[in-house]
Amino acid sequence: MLRWLPALLLAYAQAGYLGLLAAWARLEGPPSLDEPPAPQDPPPVSLVIAAHDEESVIDAKVRNARRLDLPELEIIVACDGCTDATVERARAAGADLVLDLPRGGKVRAQDAGVERARHAIVAFSDANALLEPDALRELVAPFQDPEVGYVCGQVRFVNDAGTNQEGLYWRYEMALRAFESRLGSVTGGNGAIYATRKEAYLVVDPVMGHDLSFPFNLVKRGWRAVYRPSARATEKMVPSIEGEFARKRRMMSHAWPIVVRGGLLDPRGYPPRYALLIFSHRVLRYAGPFLHVGALAARPARAATVLLLAAAALAPGRAGLVARYYVLTQASIALGLYDWVRHGTEAGWSAAEGTR
Repeated sequence: MLRWLPALLLAYAQAGYLGLLAAWARLEGPPSLDEPPAPQDPPPVSLVIAAHDEESVIDAKVRNARRLDLPELEIIVACDGCTDATVERARAAGADLVLDLPRGGKVRAQDAGVERARHAIVAFSDANALLEPDALRELVAPFQDPEVGYVCGQVRFVNDAGTNQEGLYWRYEMALRAFESRLGSVTGGNGAIYATRKEAYLVVDPVMGHDLSFPFNLVKRGWRAVYRPSARATEKMVPSIEGEFARKRRMMSHAWPIVVRGGLLDPRGYPPRYALLIFSHRVLRYAGPFLHVGALAARPARAATVLLLAAAALAPGRAGLVARYYVLTQASIALGLYDWVRHGTEAGWSAAEGTR
């Protein structure tokens, strides 16, 4: 039976978990606070945009923020060691505050923006993400609940002409996130559109991004971390599967420090329900490539692995692309760990190819 355990855990992590959440949500009954109406008079918001050499997009980003349907919005561009015209273009576009910072990485740039923010709700967005007009109004609506400390919105990827299958994966991920939010708190967010209460903001290690470190850490501190799908942003995806693999490998080199020494594996402070979500969505997700290796002990799993690799290498059309995307995603998890252990992780970051 033990030789079947890795294969069973893989099946649960990749498909069974979604079924469990759907059944669980059905038993819980109709949601009560998942989508509260956007308040007529939303609170003032400070929007922090961390940017490193974003001269090609920062003007459009600031102008997009200026058009948001929010009565009081402070726009802060935190320039992380920019060597191009990002600072000048952000000021010319009308940002309220432009911080010209030494190179310290995205997280430290965000820290500096939060420190200077005037408002109690601080939102964050990537320089290449464009927000819909009502995005921030919708994003701050869940803060009507005093237990909510973190809210992430929905990012939609554009540029479907390439080979990348991130859009397919992302729709699946958003379904998981919606159920997790309804049943307790989300286990991860995204950098395109999210917000926190300033009092709940955490200063984390500069190699540990907010996307993974904020939700579980805020839950441990007694806050809820929720998903607001009506708060929408769009962002260009990496056009190719190979480019997506490189992006995910870099992301995982930042994620593994959070998993190993950032507290994600420490169950202290997790409500029992949330501990199950973390184990199912995060622990098993990052254990995926190693479970694949363990599953080879079972003969049918070996055959399935051979078929998967053959499809990734040889199958034409969409089926081959999906198989290749899955194989490279699993490889990126393992290689991200290798990169972190072997070389460490730098706090700085650069834009993924084809996303600007």
